[in-house]
Amino acid sequence: MNPENTLCLIIDIQERLLPALHDKDDMLHHSRILIQGLHALGVPFAVTEQYPKGLGKTVPAVSLLLPETTPFIEKTRFSALSPETHAILTQAAVQNIILIGTETHICMLQTVLDLRLEGFNVYVPFECTTSRSPANKENGLAQMREARATVSNVESILFQLLGDARHPTFKTVSKLIQ
Repeated sequence: MNPENTLCLIIDIQERLLPALHDKDDMLHHSRILIQGLHALGVPFAVTEQYPKGLGKTVPAVSLLLPETTPFIEKTRFSALSPETHAILTQAAVQNIILIGTETHICMLQTVLDLRLEGFNVYVPFECTTSRSPANKENGLAQMREARATVSNVESILFQLLGDARHPTFKTVSKLIQ
């Protein structure tokens, strides 16, 4: 995994959904760290919003950190692997997807399953996903592992992408983690 063959897919971190989720503040905090680190590394992003008319837009705490070129994709399917998303992944020629968002056991899980069927490597930092209940989150993460997704953490993913302490953005990323 390196910044040139990786994309971060942000799933449904939305205004009306977030308040109902367990440990939402912790998930949002870690997601912001990851997004800032990935942005510094030049990793591209795509964002999905589940029925935004009903669940609202992506929360500003996330959307304001994203580059202006980030595509926002509306969806009603639970899996985020729509034709629009697939086209973005194909155009970017990525092999690795870092997946963050909600809910672990529904949209995140179904996206992992679809991405794995398509042959993508999927990385899910456990701190950057949540569900309404901790049990559903843990069950979703267990199913992701069974599907051969890598359930990891923010620091491991960022340092894997850095690869070397001599990387030009090492200090920037290190400061985010402290």
